Amino acid sequence: MSGTTTAAALPRRRPAGAGADRWVVLVVLCTSLLLVAVDATVLHVAVPAVTEDLRPSATELLWIVDAYPLVCAALLILFGTLGDRVGRRRILLLGYALFGVASALAALADSAELLIVARALLGVGGAMIMPATLSILRQVFPDRRERAVAIGVWSAVAAVGAALGPLLGGFLLEHFWWGSVFLVNIPLMLIGLPVGRLLLPESTGAGDGPWDVTGALMAAGGLFGVVLGVKRLGAGEQALSAHTAVPLAVGTALLVLFVRRQRRRRHPLVDLRLFSRPAFSTSVGCIVLAMLALVGLELIAAQYLQLVLGLSPLETGLRLLPLTVAAMAAGLFGARLLRRFGPRRMVCAGFCLTAFAVVLLTAMGRDDNAPLLVSGFVLLGFGLEVTLFGAYESMLAEAPQEQAGGAAAIGETSYQLGAGLGIALLGSVMNAAYAPGLKAVPGVPASASALAGHSLGEAYEVAGRIGGSAGGALRRAARDSFVHGLHVTLLVSAGLLLLGAVMALRLPRGVQGEGAVVEVPAPREIAHPPARDPLVRS
Repeated sequence: MSGTTTAAALPRRRPAGAGADRWVVLVVLCTSLLLVAVDATVLHVAVPAVTEDLRPSATELLWIVDAYPLVCAALLILFGTLGDRVGRRRILLLGYALFGVASALAALADSAELLIVARALLGVGGAMIMPATLSILRQVFPDRRERAVAIGVWSAVAAVGAALGPLLGGFLLEHFWWGSVFLVNIPLMLIGLPVGRLLLPESTGAGDGPWDVTGALMAAGGLFGVVLGVKRLGAGEQALSAHTAVPLAVGTALLVLFVRRQRRRRHPLVDLRLFSRPAFSTSVGCIVLAMLALVGLELIAAQYLQLVLGLSPLETGLRLLPLTVAAMAAGLFGARLLRRFGPRRMVCAGFCLTAFAVVLLTAMGRDDNAPLLVSGFVLLGFGLEVTLFGAYESMLAEAPQEQAGGAAAIGETSYQLGAGLGIALLGSVMNAAYAPGLKAVPGVPASASALAGHSLGEAYEVAGRIGGSAGGALRRAARDSFVHGLHVTLLVSAGLLLLGAVMALRLPRGVQGEGAVVEVPAPREIAHPPARDPLVRS
């Protein structure tokens, strides 16, 4: 055989998505997402132990819990668009490193102030990781049908992570000290860094013009202010108080200025023309509404299970487990549903199924009804995950590949904003429906009734101090008022979900495969435009 090689014998470039490499990449990305999702909820069960050890003030305790989601939500757009410029894999790996360092700092914190700083750094790391996972996924799976499968796995892992956090935290706290809930991140990050560097593809966007540093800071400051204000509303702060009004006003003003700045710039940080595409803007709105319903309902359901039915935290977690299992199933079957029904019918049906589940749960009362709860939570988890799956897939499909980081950041920001709005809005509805039922309890002073009207937990404490028949009457009235407030909140949530179903009618009817003619080099070399500055290459 001659030493010359024919053209036919040369290795051919594979179409994007061919071979097994992309699925290995998906595993690495899902591992990244799992860590971030677990860390968002793992601290919840450790709060009593942290309080006993570090003795934080009420304000410090609030910041220990909220620093992570606040900072993460504020910086998503900044790091999502920066990844489009300097490399998404590069940002992801830096996020790994920072997440590991911040985890060690949090685990060894000997003061509330140091723990707040560590939690904020974890938020920075999370903001670097989350949009990068989605944008790399968008790049590695250019074919829409395969990408739907990948998004289904990705969203199922997110559901697992959110549920695994409290269970993992509870297990660790039974055997170790509270810092162990952070230490588990470190070995995973030590493995993730070299594996990610070896297997993950590097990719960037078009990179035209300078990166808008001022705009990125404006977006971060605006989102921080709005999310902080919304969280304080959810915590029971008055809308007109300085602690709530000032962050909301400043944050809103910065976001308005950010939008005006982006419209004037020749090379904007975020191409706001994406929102002129009905599928993109509708998908973002659907994500906000779905998360609004999910987080608010989970919070209230957890209170109902513990305070009304008297279940322990572990029993409460197990009761909510069917919701997570159903969400996993919806994520894994989402691609098949999307191909069969299309985004419009899928998201609309998801909203309607969730609204039906919410109405079904209005049959919850003072007594435990396990079959009803399991049925309602299964339908709720499946319906919401179907909705989120279809919305995320449509949003990513509408965004050009060079803007994948910015689009992913918008999706994750809407996810975080919806969660904050859910706690604020549904929490306010719950409080408004709950408090009036405690104003005229026989034998209970008005001052005690006012304290009991703050929450069911406080009502139980006040009833214990009063004692006797009056205390028992207050306890029963508080429980009945909470159940009434729960029913009102569920009906309001159902109305919002039906609004989402109407909104989903703007989504496309069907799914068109894409990427059939797109070629991709080896995994380490994906999507570098020929005119890129060599300084931003890996």
